[in-house]
Amino acid sequence: MKKYSILFSTFLFFVFGMFSAQEGMKKFLYKGKIDKFPVTLYLQEDTSGCGPKFYYGMYKYDKLSKWLYLTISDDEQNKLVMVEAGITGILSLKLSGETLNGFWISPDGARKLNVNLKEIPTSNKAMETYDKKYDDVNYEMNDC
Repeated sequence: MKKYSILFSTFLFFVFGMFSAQEGMKKFLYKGKIDKFPVTLYLQEDTSGCGPKFYYGMYKYDKLSKWLYLTISDDEQNKLVMVEAGITGILSLKLSGETLNGFWISPDGARKLNVNLKEIPTSNKAMETYDKKYDDVNYEMNDC
């Protein structure tokens, strides 16, 4: 009987540990345009630590490109800077409510395009598809 009690306690510890690890993770899906090109942005916000928020994400030009991995920094004033993998472009965006607005800037600074994105309500089941894709893109970019 004691053996089952230990197993059950271990199981509960594991289950609650999984929920608390996900507790600080919020996921968002944005759609909109960079200049005239439709885009989709997947963004994760991690607030599980005692310090600042951390962001992770990817985006793609709908029907034109594969997913682009983003390295994201914020200034804690709702401004996000997202650098495309390979530094093929930079997104400088301001979060205001459910919108992200700002600019896409070419690496040499010669081109600057308007960016307007709006958060799209997404079901948990649909978000799982984006979670899986982000895991794949993240693995491709960070696998040694």
